[in-house]
Amino acid sequence: MKVFILCFLVVVFGCIMQANASVRSLRFEVVNSDHTRLCTKKPLLTVNGRFPGPTVYARRGDLVTVDIVNRSDQNITIHWHGVKMPRYPWSDGTDYVTQCPIQPGKNFTQRMILSDEEGTLWWHAHSDWSRNSVHGAIVVLPRARGTYPFPKPHAHVPIIIGEWWNSKVETVYKEFLAGGTDPETSNAFLINGQPGEFYPCSKQGTYKLPVEYGKRYLIKLINAVMDNIMFFKIGNHNFTVVGTDGAYTKPLHTDYVAISPGQTLDLLLEANQPPSHYYMAARIYASGGEFVTIPATGVIEYVGSYMPPPSPLLPSFPEYNDSAASVGFTDQLKSLSDNVDVPKEVDETFFYTLTVNQSPCNKPSCLASTRLLASVNNVTFLLPTNVDILTAYYRKMSGVYTTDFPDFPPTSFNYAQGTPEKNERASGFGTAVRMLEYNTAVEVVFQATNFGGGVEHPMHLHGYSFYVVGSGLGNYNRFRDPATYNLVDPPLMENIAVARNGWTAIRFKANNPGVWYMHCHFERHVSWGMEMVFIVKDGMLPHEKMLPPPPDMPRCGGEASSPPLVFGDPHTSLRKRDEAQ
Repeated sequence: MKVFILCFLVVVFGCIMQANASVRSLRFEVVNSDHTRLCTKKPLLTVNGRFPGPTVYARRGDLVTVDIVNRSDQNITIHWHGVKMPRYPWSDGTDYVTQCPIQPGKNFTQRMILSDEEGTLWWHAHSDWSRNSVHGAIVVLPRARGTYPFPKPHAHVPIIIGEWWNSKVETVYKEFLAGGTDPETSNAFLINGQPGEFYPCSKQGTYKLPVEYGKRYLIKLINAVMDNIMFFKIGNHNFTVVGTDGAYTKPLHTDYVAISPGQTLDLLLEANQPPSHYYMAARIYASGGEFVTIPATGVIEYVGSYMPPPSPLLPSFPEYNDSAASVGFTDQLKSLSDNVDVPKEVDETFFYTLTVNQSPCNKPSCLASTRLLASVNNVTFLLPTNVDILTAYYRKMSGVYTTDFPDFPPTSFNYAQGTPEKNERASGFGTAVRMLEYNTAVEVVFQATNFGGGVEHPMHLHGYSFYVVGSGLGNYNRFRDPATYNLVDPPLMENIAVARNGWTAIRFKANNPGVWYMHCHFERHVSWGMEMVFIVKDGMLPHEKMLPPPPDMPRCGGEASSPPLVFGDPHTSLRKRDEAQ
């Protein structure tokens, strides 16, 4: 089998790898390993026993093969977040969308195909809530003789903002689904796996970064938190944002950032302050709900001979609900170039409402008379149960999905301020996809609604980066707002936070054939069904067609799926609640 797979690599990927690119090989063993935080020891699902997992280093255009061996007691998939996987969705790693999960005792060789990405990406599990502990950084360096569009850094420093529950995350997940309400609040936030000195039993393990005065460090910041946008600051230091989501940006000088779940930022830090110890810290931004307000901290320690202070300097943060600080930071991001290839005209325009819905819940486990769901255009997405959508599309299997995902919501109302009647808060259910012709110029306008009091939605599209051409608060106006679009230097991203009760417009060219998932990166929202799928058809030319599957694709083997919601027949599109039940 190994010889056969090697031949497959040479034949299939030889046609898409860039000149002077390398093939790098890694081995990920998914295991249960014990870890202790906040005086609480528990087993975690991890890769190679590490939390966070190993950092993947590669260069632009490389092919990275990863042998994933599942030695745990749970199903698993691994998603390479921000890697476009040109023409090869088979390794995108989304359970029941592009593959069946890797079952315990099984293995799968994934191929991470880098193309034009450069900067910071990350990898994480994409099954149930396993990504809480199964994640790590991807550092994509320039080509061997390439240069940076900023002063060359002395070192690359991955910083992952994470989260810790004293309870087992598998238990939190199951109780959250059974109860029908919001999940249990986590007990701590983390920086590189450690809570920091403001949490109990945590001072000794605090992450520390030694720096030398006068040198520059490129911080590769990743938000791996499950459900919250985070502020990040460094005591007494400013830094320069030079990239986001694997693409360079115009330099943005600032003393803080706001980063949404799934997003990455490249921060160029100059060690130019008096030698001492300084906190780096991450604290929550939240427009409502229950949450931990204690910041996670690490310590920047200047190298040299000096008397460190009794306690490092803690930076001051915006208020936890300062939406202007969160939105204001994101609005300042711009592409490095003033002549980007954003579509100036579009072939298809979609208007997608993002909603937290309510549905009657009469099960004994329900904590209230209604349960929370979520939807895009009032469709709560249901994953298939016995086959993934990509395989069904490739093999032309019927009855797995429908192709009638709506381009617009079923009704029009005051999205940003309206308070719907109780009987209007339910959604329909479906496994509906939107088909796209190859090379279609697409615009998607995301509209956050006020259902459930309104909340942010960090939207992520697999297989593509997109240009964020516009955003605003309130209801989108299709006559007025397009005139405000930035079509000169909009940021190139693959994860964008739609503001609470606001809108965001993105554009992209559908030139990557395959099956591609789009979803909110708040884990509770995707568990409730805020997701959909694009299927991009093949083009006419050989290099415009999807590549064949590898010989070792995982089989579903009759396993029940791990979709968060199973109501009625998942093959029936847009059924109302009473029909589905």
